[in-house]
Amino acid sequence: MNWKIWQTSELDDNSSLIKRLAGGIVISYLVVCLGLGWWWNSKPELFDVLEHASLTAAKNNQNIVIGYITTTTLDRLAATLLEKRGGYLSNDVFPPGVWADNVPNWEFGVLVQIRDMARAMRVDFSRSQSQSAEDQDLSQAEGKFFFDNSSWLLPQSEDEYSEGRKYLAGYLARLSDPGLSNAQFYARADNLRNWLAGVETRLGSLSQRLSQSVGKRQLNIDQPRNSADAKASGALEEMELKTPWSELDDIFYEARGQTWALLHLLSAVDQDFADILEKKNARIGLRQIIRELESTQDTVWSPIILNGSGMGFVANHSLVMASHVSRANAALSDLRRLLEQG
Repeated sequence: MNWKIWQTSELDDNSSLIKRLAGGIVISYLVVCLGLGWWWNSKPELFDVLEHASLTAAKNNQNIVIGYITTTTLDRLAATLLEKRGGYLSNDVFPPGVWADNVPNWEFGVLVQIRDMARAMRVDFSRSQSQSAEDQDLSQAEGKFFFDNSSWLLPQSEDEYSEGRKYLAGYLARLSDPGLSNAQFYARADNLRNWLAGVETRLGSLSQRLSQSVGKRQLNIDQPRNSADAKASGALEEMELKTPWSELDDIFYEARGQTWALLHLLSAVDQDFADILEKKNARIGLRQIIRELESTQDTVWSPIILNGSGMGFVANHSLVMASHVSRANAALSDLRRLLEQG
């Protein structure tokens, strides 16, 4: 009888020890995940596009020619997605990455601008006219960057984007080689206008989505402009738009990502298109847009994205962001008009 009591007591002690060990392991794992999540939840710093291009040229023994700064900037944006703290998180399926949403939304915003610039380089910047052949490296790079941003297995998004960087490197090597003429970058006003038109559309959409953090009734601006315009179906003339509270920070951080990438690309364009911008008296306008976008990267001191009413006691971070984006968008419209003038 005593043996059975001792054996039962020993089993209870072992079971209690296992439970304590398991609990300790779980708690330690959660603490580590929370620590990593906090460490990874940081926006990469801004960088000087001219300095980065100079370092890249020196490292690879290349010449800085027209288009070099834009291409190296695009590559640096892609590298940042893959090499920042925590690496690329949008396709993580395990903690702490799977718990994060701010960084993946920021990553998607950056990726949108990478895709738009990769397409502009393939379609416009590298071609002298509509009948010109596409640059094969840029064609391949664009396809890689348009790969699914949340694929985690066979192939992973990171692998595809890394391949895209390799194709960019191939184009850059040919572009900077004075002995080769099979890679070009045409810094013309019409090419720049085409890309800026896409940027203007992106910023206009961002401004609308950010402004919808507070519910408001507005006229449907997507209505046909006149009675002769065709439309697929009937549309309400007035509607109430409001972003669900669970999506407020998603849109905010996507906007932060897009504007972070865009201000670097505009800084690169300021260098590569300097001559045409000076001739059109448009360079100061471009730099004002960059200055406006820099304000979108100010530190957010609140631990959460607040959604107070427009004139209320609590701040509304989305409306502040929308204000900067809207002013940059208006300045972009003026810049495009300047570039259209002879």
